[in-house]
Amino acid sequence: MDIHAELKRVTMFLADYAATLMAVGVQTSRVVRNTGRMAESFGFQSHMLIFQRNVIITVNDDEKEHTYTRVQKIPQLGLNFATNMNLSKLSWEVYDNHMSLDELETRFSEIRDRPRESPWTVLLLVSFANACFCRLFTGDIVAMATVWLATFVGFFIRQQLMKRHWNHLAVFTVSSFAASMIGSTGYLFGWGTTPDMALGTSMLYLVPGVPLINGVMDIIDGHVLAGFSRLVNACMLIICIALGLSFTLLITGISVM
Repeated sequence: MDIHAELKRVTMFLADYAATLMAVGVQTSRVVRNTGRMAESFGFQSHMLIFQRNVIITVNDDEKEHTYTRVQKIPQLGLNFATNMNLSKLSWEVYDNHMSLDELETRFSEIRDRPRESPWTVLLLVSFANACFCRLFTGDIVAMATVWLATFVGFFIRQQLMKRHWNHLAVFTVSSFAASMIGSTGYLFGWGTTPDMALGTSMLYLVPGVPLINGVMDIIDGHVLAGFSRLVNACMLIICIALGLSFTLLITGISVM
């Protein structure tokens, strides 16, 4: 294959690979390492610049006589730890076994297009997990049941609004409001002995833990721009959660002081 054609094809694949890793919630330094490892297996070197919405990658041969640059938009895929793990594993398989580009593209497509878990399964598991968080914060059985219902309704609303391509900030605000309204029923009707725990933990499923962790790790690893953008996005989501809760408190007149 002509060096220019091969370089272009490899660059386009690596750009798609790196953008997919970013979309499923991978730490920036790992994206750079995995992509560089793949480029090295084909005898090339890669250089990357990663933003919140785009990945810019430049690939050149060892002699730096031939260079190709690609700008790839990061897709909206959502967090997926299984895809994260399998794509990282794929980079080592390519490096160790020197797979052909055709085989690599096939494997990548299989991993990327693999069906996600059933939305109903995720909905139920998240509801039970958040109820368990309530128990960790000393919530009683009534508070746990309230949190389970609040999480079920709030997360279901989130799933449906995301399907309709709502802005993610609006989705978090509406979901937080719905969950906190149900979580406030302990206060309103005098149910249980820990209504404060029910209200306080009803929105925990929305906390953007992965973006916060990735943002801090990116800054520590020297990817300040990517880390800062992730932290800003996470802080905006937290503000939206607080807005949803504030609307509930205004409507119900509950004072948590």
